[in-house]
Amino acid sequence: MAASNKRRRGWRKRLGALARFAGALAIVGGLYAGFAPSIYAQEAPEDTLSSQAVLGSDLYDTSCITCHGVNAEGVEGRGPSLIGVGSASVEFQVNTGRMPMAAQGPQAPATPPSFTRDEAEQLGAYIQELGGGPELPSDEVFEQLMENADVAYGGELYRMNCSSCHGYATGGGALSSGKHAPKLADSTAEELYQAMLTGPQNMPVFADNQLSPEEKADIAAFVNYINDDYDQGGIFTLGRFGPSTEAIAVFLVGISSLMVATLWIAGKS
Repeated sequence: MAASNKRRRGWRKRLGALARFAGALAIVGGLYAGFAPSIYAQEAPEDTLSSQAVLGSDLYDTSCITCHGVNAEGVEGRGPSLIGVGSASVEFQVNTGRMPMAAQGPQAPATPPSFTRDEAEQLGAYIQELGGGPELPSDEVFEQLMENADVAYGGELYRMNCSSCHGYATGGGALSSGKHAPKLADSTAEELYQAMLTGPQNMPVFADNQLSPEEKADIAAFVNYINDDYDQGGIFTLGRFGPSTEAIAVFLVGISSLMVATLWIAGKS
């Protein structure tokens, strides 16, 4: 009888411990579910979106959702998450025709855009309100930045931070693994600013603590100036790759011409 009572008390202790453990797990799980931040984007109700973002949401659902997923969370093997990329990145990629991307490759090339600039702004507004991220200053602030831009200082900043990839005179250049730094001849000031702010593809991000908004505007003003300016002293740009192509041209054309002239004069004499 005593042994039987001991067994019952032992089972009761085990069951009590198991019940307390299960209760503790339930409490901890409930607290975690209630207070831990979600790793997934929550779908924004349309009544919380601006009118621009609502239009952008419609465009996203018809043109972007296949690759970037519901709520811009990304689809493995197709497209990355857009949470946190900001309107600046979206507008740059869409306005330069890099998105939508026709096929996977080492780098998305610039192509004629599939959306108007207004539609790109709507898409950007939707992604901005969905997940935040870098955005272009307001039109008034950006115009003021460009009006006060220092072209000469922008040239110094460009040569220090950009010329190693994009070339001495913005002509672009080759990178490794089939990638390249594109030429900047057709880039607008807004696109240049957005690229520095977001670092698309192989480009590093130049945050405001690295290049201030004023310095970004200086670089954009320099690039636009050098591309709008005519080429001093000749009719050929030589690809605007800088002193390397100029030296080759001098050697091949200049020195070769002198050698031919020297041989011709010697033959005549």
